[in-house]
Amino acid sequence: MADAALAVVAAVLADEAGRLLLARRPEGKAHAGLWEFPGGKREPGEAALTALRRELHEELAIVLEAAEPLIRVPVAAAEPEPQQGSASVSPRIALRLEVWRASAWHGRPQAREHSALAWVDPAELADATRWPMPPADRPVLPALRDPPALWITPAVAAEAAAEAALLARAQALLAGGLRRLHLRVGPEAPGQRQRLARALAPACAAAGAELLVHGDAALAEALGLGLHLRAAQLAEPPPALARLQAAGRPCSAAAHDAGELRRAAALGLGSALLGPVRATPTHPGQPGLGWAGFEALRALVPELPVYALGGLGPADLAEARRHGAQGVAGIRGFGLAKAV
Repeated sequence: MADAALAVVAAVLADEAGRLLLARRPEGKAHAGLWEFPGGKREPGEAALTALRRELHEELAIVLEAAEPLIRVPVAAAEPEPQQGSASVSPRIALRLEVWRASAWHGRPQAREHSALAWVDPAELADATRWPMPPADRPVLPALRDPPALWITPAVAAEAAAEAALLARAQALLAGGLRRLHLRVGPEAPGQRQRLARALAPACAAAGAELLVHGDAALAEALGLGLHLRAAQLAEPPPALARLQAAGRPCSAAAHDAGELRRAAALGLGSALLGPVRATPTHPGQPGLGWAGFEALRALVPELPVYALGGLGPADLAEARRHGAQGVAGIRGFGLAKAV
């Protein structure tokens, strides 16, 4: 069956102060009164950038000169469609919002079709009561703001030389621009997890990077770090999670299916890691979702930033963004020459 998803384009326009332009949807249209990034529907056969130039001229009376792709956000239909010949359901994508970051344009934006325009500091957009947005627009700010890549530490032997090598690799990645690191050490080695967390915490802080501990809420709280929930913890999250969220610590979770993604979103987590996109040694016997499978699941929770995981590295970022990912996460794919 042909893809019947509605194709929409939108632009992120920023002024000299870094404020972003939002447009308020008029009465009589879907999502009336909500604030969105300006744009509109692509015509059949129309190139995305051509459609964006046309829509911005029609809506804002400006002439777009240059823009680059930021993220394409998929949104699922309200009711998933059953797969042919199967009782299971497969999420159907109803809309794809292709967002571009405008770098040059002529003219002063005017509200030709919207009820109002506003230049808004990005920090204010976290207040969803003041700046309510349609589901497809919500992931745009994280795509602008949050790290596009995160490194997950590999398993290492609990000996000084192996741990020193891991710390040296982390330092090199941080020096190369990495801004989020996940410490993944299993419950069988709590002593090693504590040693590495205490060693990595100051290095990450000095680089302005976030450090999240996998599974250990007590350690994350004790050291003032972020927490990454294992998928098994989503059903009964640790009590410390709420305290970490209230303190503004980054919190995320692993997800492999629709139910886990929805639980992560319901917990108000800052992000989720969804995969594996490709089969990996870390998930033996588990087939990869593929990009189409990743996008279909990601479309179920447009409000939640989702990182693509599984056989990926920074070189896959552009492809991941085309399928709605906030960014990429990986272990082996993060060579020292391509940290971000």
